[in-house]
Amino acid sequence: MRSKNCFMKKIFSSITSLLLIAATFTYTGCSDNKAQSSNTEESVIVRTQPVEITDYAPALEYSGAIASETEAKLSFKIGGVISKIYVKEGDRVHKGQLLATLDLTEINAQVQQAKQNVEKTSRDLTRVKNLFDDTAATLERYQNAQTQNNVANESLRIAQFNQQYAQIRATDEGTIIQKIMNEGELASVGAPVLVMNATSNNDWVVRFGVSDKDWALINKGDVASIEIDAYPNTKFKGIVNKIAAAADAVSGTYEIEVKVLPEGKKFAAGLFATIKLNSGAQQEVSVIPIEALTEADGKTGYVYLLNNDKTSVTKKQVQIAFIEKDKVVIRSGLENVSDVITDGVSYLTETSKVKRTP
Repeated sequence: MRSKNCFMKKIFSSITSLLLIAATFTYTGCSDNKAQSSNTEESVIVRTQPVEITDYAPALEYSGAIASETEAKLSFKIGGVISKIYVKEGDRVHKGQLLATLDLTEINAQVQQAKQNVEKTSRDLTRVKNLFDDTAATLERYQNAQTQNNVANESLRIAQFNQQYAQIRATDEGTIIQKIMNEGELASVGAPVLVMNATSNNDWVVRFGVSDKDWALINKGDVASIEIDAYPNTKFKGIVNKIAAAADAVSGTYEIEVKVLPEGKKFAAGLFATIKLNSGAQQEVSVIPIEALTEADGKTGYVYLLNNDKTSVTKKQVQIAFIEKDKVVIRSGLENVSDVITDGVSYLTETSKVKRTP
């Protein structure tokens, strides 16, 4: 009986020891959690620097293709079936060269019909005049015959004019850059058949679209620096020649035309060009240290601002104009902002608690 009581006492003692150990671990774990929680609430030490406001003339960069300023869309004055096209894309042509003709069967018949009508009205006029001289016809009848003869002559002139313009001739020295229609197709009145770049005056241009913000900065006469892939070691001078007064209905951009000076080089339509515009317009920008910028992607980045309570921060998106050495020029996003956080930015989130140092 005594041995049984001893055995029960040993079991009770072991259970008590285990409970004490578990309680000790539980207390230690709670203490660790409290310490960890205390650590996560520690403030991030940050330092701010002022935002500088300055003016600069932005350098704008675009791309486009070389083209002739006097690009012409050639068409027939009258409709008809295309009989022959004498050129193909890429052909050089000279002024007055025959490029395409219509089938003249119908047009020639109209001319002959007009001629015969002139002959008939001429005979009628002669007959009525003789009768009028003999007082056998009234003055009204004689005047009507004169009018009919005049109308017939004008109809002949129209038919002959249309006969003359049933063909397309080159309006200047240039290159055929596009053939829109082919032989045997029915060309309607004024429908483009060929597109030609006139090159006799070396009037080369580059056309490209810009946004409304850039459109406001560009002025006629602004100087451009142009690089052409075909001449990698040469920079060409350009001048803004035309600025669209309305946006394109499809793209929503404003077309800019820059006249390119060849400087003795050989140009061709379609050469790829990069245009850098030095705008004369001054734009107010913000300048910040490069350390303040975070999560930059192309022209977009983020900065952190210290809130009025001096213990919390706000994450702000900005538009980058360019980066130069240790400075970042901000196009927009920092309006009415006086300071940005520089030191400690890499440790910040939008929920961080901070402490500012002098």
